[in-house]
Amino acid sequence: MLIIKNSILPTKGFAAINLFTLLFVRKEATVNTVLINHESIHSAQMKEMLFIPFYLWYVIEWLVWLVKFRNSHLAYRRISFEREAYCHQYNPHYLKKRKLWAWWGFLTMKRKK
Repeated sequence: MLIIKNSILPTKGFAAINLFTLLFVRKEATVNTVLINHESIHSAQMKEMLFIPFYLWYVIEWLVWLVKFRNSHLAYRRISFEREAYCHQYNPHYLKKRKLWAWWGFLTMKRKK
């Protein structure tokens, strides 16, 4: 994964954004194994969905949750792709045993309190 540190992408409030497996990281953000693992999970999701459908699904799902929660941060955290990545970001071995379409199981999973 190519890492590009800059002050433009992602927007403030986010440390990194993975675009077609290129990782754009804010200059002030720390790149560590957890961040790399989180974004590597997104790369696996993108590849299995052939990239463009991943982004379409991501935006549609975010919009659905935004309508429900009326809060962009809550909507973002509810996206199935993000839920899978956050759930497994601390497990460096996750991608070795990850099943195809694993994010699907996070689509209907009840939100933990």
